[in-house]
Amino acid sequence: MRLELGKIKINDVQFGDEMKVDKGTLYVNKAAIAELVLEDEHIKSVEVELAKPGEETRITPVKDVIEPRVKVSGNGGVFPGLINKVATVGEGRTHVLSGAAVVTCGRIVGFQEGIIDMSGPGAEYTPFSKLNNICLVIEPADNLLQHDYEAAARMAGLKAAALIGKAGLDATPDEVEVYETKTLKESTAELPGLPRVAYVYMLQTQGLLHDTYVYGVDAKKIVPTILYPTEVMDGAIASGNCVSACDKNTTYHHQNNPVIKEMYANHGKDFNFVGVIVTNENVYLADKERSSDWSAKLCEYLGLDAAIISQEGFGNPDTDLIMNCKKIEEKGVKTVIITNEYAGRDGASQSLADADPKADAVVTGGNSNELITLPAMKRVIGTLAFTDRIAGSFDGSMKPDGSIEAEIQVITGATNEIGFNKMSAVSY
Repeated sequence: MRLELGKIKINDVQFGDEMKVDKGTLYVNKAAIAELVLEDEHIKSVEVELAKPGEETRITPVKDVIEPRVKVSGNGGVFPGLINKVATVGEGRTHVLSGAAVVTCGRIVGFQEGIIDMSGPGAEYTPFSKLNNICLVIEPADNLLQHDYEAAARMAGLKAAALIGKAGLDATPDEVEVYETKTLKESTAELPGLPRVAYVYMLQTQGLLHDTYVYGVDAKKIVPTILYPTEVMDGAIASGNCVSACDKNTTYHHQNNPVIKEMYANHGKDFNFVGVIVTNENVYLADKERSSDWSAKLCEYLGLDAAIISQEGFGNPDTDLIMNCKKIEEKGVKTVIITNEYAGRDGASQSLADADPKADAVVTGGNSNELITLPAMKRVIGTLAFTDRIAGSFDGSMKPDGSIEAEIQVITGATNEIGFNKMSAVSY
């Protein structure tokens, strides 16, 4: 499959009468976005607000971040199975409004939601402080169940991103990135001397507001399968979870997975990047056994020499991570795992809830328990009413002067486990 991503660089976002891009500025129609979102009877009201890099603005509680895109040519449309009909994506051309994002926020869904600061020390921990954000502050209908609220908020963000993305349909991209993965037969013939490497992509699927969607299917209902990397880059995976803000993969993370991009950059040079194995993170032991067995089986079937494994979440999923690592290693396939740590505020506690001697090559996104003080901001998009309740905070985190003392766990993307952050550690 060959995918072209036409990057339209967005340097600013403004409200306007129509959706369009003009000289690097994205104009969005507030009324049109609100009208679209309010088609869902589960949503009582929505406020559309803008947040730009460098502003003294705090967005919280954050649910999801989505990059606006539009399919220009090729099969399918953006967010297949959710917004568009189910069709295999990952080919043709997709235009990307690079530098812009839709952020859903508002009243809390689950306690594991986060904060994006657009300036100050907190902004250095999240990639989303560098984007021009169109924020949807969503107020659910009265007495709405949490799962229904999550679904409504999730779909509101995806629909808004798809609507805004159409502004790039006829725009001329500033650059075009090309990614291609050939069939196993073709790539093996072309690169006979290079190691065969795949990416084992673990998706958060523990249920109870911990869900991820693959072509619209709740991924806890699937067995591990193989995707072209370009399918992931073209919107086949969407977030629907409220796990801790620091290490959740938002939809934006899935659209811009840096592991996949880095593997493409080295494809044909250091190794043969043969594809992506998507797997889930389960609650019950039998399901963990099944999925890790299948992940290892697929690695063996592809004849891999090595695999990169990334995790999402912490605690219970640490077992899935180690089971995948151990079983894949036992197939004779070398592994590198990407995770983060919950090592206590002093960094002295055990980093993961599970371990094995075979997990001896590890990349870490940092310690999520590290404390930080976030100064007060002049403007808040959303509400501070739940600041003392979100994961990583505590009773008294919200100070009278408007500042927040909490673990960096509260910051969206701070210790992200696909490496979409600035945190890491070095072992000597």
